[in-house]
Amino acid sequence: MAGNLKKLAVCAVVAFGGVAMAQDQAAAPEAPAREPVKVPSGDAVKTTWEYFYKGQGQGPVLVEAKLCTEVAKDGPNKFECITEVAPEGVKANTSVMVWQSYLVPQGDSIEDLMVQVKQGNVVRETKDVKVKGDGWRARQWTGVRLSKPGDWSVVIMRGEQVLKTLNVKVL
Repeated sequence: MAGNLKKLAVCAVVAFGGVAMAQDQAAAPEAPAREPVKVPSGDAVKTTWEYFYKGQGQGPVLVEAKLCTEVAKDGPNKFECITEVAPEGVKANTSVMVWQSYLVPQGDSIEDLMVQVKQGNVVRETKDVKVKGDGWRARQWTGVRLSKPGDWSVVIMRGEQVLKTLNVKVL
């Protein structure tokens, strides 16, 4: 009998706890409306899964790259670029982050990526980048300083292959 009472008490806690949580959620302020997200095709999802689970040794896929002045350290946007460099550019001596998002096959470790910073055709700085296939997204940001006015470019490379070039005007 004591065992049945204990089970009944656990069921009551679970049942009423669920009601309390539902009420708490109902009382919470409404979240801002979000834009609908494009639904990928089944083939796109399947191809991505196959690459993540079976693409070891084939290298990373650079999904997205941005020049940012701020990357979130916590909260719902943790590790996301939350303030991009404005289209009109940045002031001289500004430090920016080259934010990158990769798909890396599960278990792979990529160590031949680099970020090259150029003023015109002059290479001012080169930094190595390492990413691992620990999860669906490998995000990395590399700090660089844009020291002088002019037209600059940030080139993300794997070996000699250019993956992406980001241009920025420094005022």
